[in-house]
Amino acid sequence: MRFFHVITVSGLLVLSSAIAETSTPPPPAPSLAAHSYLLEDFDSGVVLAEKDADAQVEPASITKVMTAYVVFKELAAGTLKLEDQAHVSEKAWRMEGSRMFVEVNTKVAIESLLRGMIVQSGNDASVALAEHIAGTERAFAGMMNTTAKALGMTRTHFVNATGLPAKGHHTTARDISTLTRALIRNFPEYYRWFSEKQYEYNDIKQHNRNPLLWRDPAVDGVKTGHTDSAGYCLVSSAMRNKMRLIGVVMGAKTEKSRADQSQSLLNYGFRFFETHRLYAANEELAKVDVYKGNLDQASLGVADDIYVTIPRGQYDQLKAVTQINEPIVAPLAELAELGTLTISLRNETLIDKPLITLDAVAQAGFWKRSKDGVRLWIDNLRKRH
Repeated sequence: MRFFHVITVSGLLVLSSAIAETSTPPPPAPSLAAHSYLLEDFDSGVVLAEKDADAQVEPASITKVMTAYVVFKELAAGTLKLEDQAHVSEKAWRMEGSRMFVEVNTKVAIESLLRGMIVQSGNDASVALAEHIAGTERAFAGMMNTTAKALGMTRTHFVNATGLPAKGHHTTARDISTLTRALIRNFPEYYRWFSEKQYEYNDIKQHNRNPLLWRDPAVDGVKTGHTDSAGYCLVSSAMRNKMRLIGVVMGAKTEKSRADQSQSLLNYGFRFFETHRLYAANEELAKVDVYKGNLDQASLGVADDIYVTIPRGQYDQLKAVTQINEPIVAPLAELAELGTLTISLRNETLIDKPLITLDAVAQAGFWKRSKDGVRLWIDNLRKRH
């Protein structure tokens, strides 16, 4: 028979001195005149506002966020270096739309191409990068799709590295947010380029097309996009008071409206919500008795940092409890699941995470196993009665 008990986790139910707001429920999210949009907290993944976030739409130059991600992966793997020189083919040189103005049959450093693609939205730079890494843009698109699948972008398919209109080239607001979260988390050393306001190459200086970089000092990225068929698109990210939000607006009607709508999403999230890291990965949250082990107790925690995003002023109403599966008998492997941690707010469950052993517990010798066997028998009798 398995018994359960509940332990209140210490250290959570403390009112933050920095929170003075009332616990009034937040107002509805702003309604935007875009095809689709989504506002998501970076750390918790909580969606604060959305409209048709899973509708497939054309990404236009937001495609280049994935192009950059694939290049960053190659850099991290050591198969590519920033100082490597890429050949500029005639195809890359002839690309229409926004360009960084590389010259045909020249060699350009990978770092320069990346900045030309990210800051200047250069289609020529995108194709030069794709051809250098995969041989052809088509083969590179295959790498983009493999990466999208691995990231969980379930409704995305890429045909090219630029975002120029093409049959079968589509994504969703939710998938773009998923990609952006992964890029910021996995490649912070390269993400800084998305905040650059201008970049000069070949004596041609161009400004970043993201106006929020000038409007809001909290904004540090990410990418605009526009074609006649896609409309005006913008994925933005901003951090205020250690809270990072990601906003995605797809298919706005004008350049000004995509900026205004993106700003209104970010302002809404920061004004009415707050994000807290409740527990760190591998932090001891509870100790439990262990039978027949070389240790009398095992330390339990969670595998990953736990964040919550909640309406402002409601931190003191959070509750955290652990439910432990008993009895616990050695041997115990490290990371064995022995229960659950549940975080709730006003009786609504926000998070359920497995509680894991932080260290292995080996089986004890014969005499301790025998003694604990008797103790376990007695304890079970007591619990049954």
